[in-house]
Amino acid sequence: MAGSGSASRSTVSRVLIASITTLLALVIGYPVAYAIAKLPPKWRTVAVILVVLPFWSNFLIRTYAWILLLNSEGIMNKGLLAVGVIDHPLALLYTREAVILGLLYAYLPLMILPLYASMERLDWSLLEAARNLGAGRARAFVDVTFPLTLPAAMIGAIFVFVPSVGNFIVPELLGGGKTVMVGNLVRDQFLKARDWPFGSVLALTMVGFLVLLFAVQGYVARRINIGDSRA
Repeated sequence: MAGSGSASRSTVSRVLIASITTLLALVIGYPVAYAIAKLPPKWRTVAVILVVLPFWSNFLIRTYAWILLLNSEGIMNKGLLAVGVIDHPLALLYTREAVILGLLYAYLPLMILPLYASMERLDWSLLEAARNLGAGRARAFVDVTFPLTLPAAMIGAIFVFVPSVGNFIVPELLGGGKTVMVGNLVRDQFLKARDWPFGSVLALTMVGFLVLLFAVQGYVARRINIGDSRA
């Protein structure tokens, strides 16, 4: 019973880490995508290139860079000590927060790009019409912008959540092996425990979960399109 409770808590912890990462990506990515969509056309390409620029370097190297930033002798602690914000180095590395930060940095572009693609195709005259009819900025966003970009937000959430759950490099390097995601479990089943059937079940479960998420996203997108056509 104790082992079952521990496994349940571990599963909740993995889902919570991936969920927090996804929520932060949405909170940061939505205004960034909106700002890019509102740029003049010649600057949009530059902004999109800056968003995808991290993908031009190796994922492992980018993760190791965070170790240099977060360790007790790293740039972040030295900077905080230099300006007098802290008196002694903070334990930033090998924590759950470091894992979330690493996952957010790795997958934030996967949230921004679908949102930007959706916002670029938005009919901005709908927002102007809502404002002319008396809706404030917040009301126009809730009634017009957000519903029209909800399918893209769901796609971005899937693109962030699923790789975050399945990632094993970031938890291993930035979490010090203390935080174990599903990806770590799959890897261990194949390479350490040699339990290939169980590892295959875990991998297939992740694929099935991904298919389910895309089915839900497709259903929501169809409902929104039907509502638009009726309007």
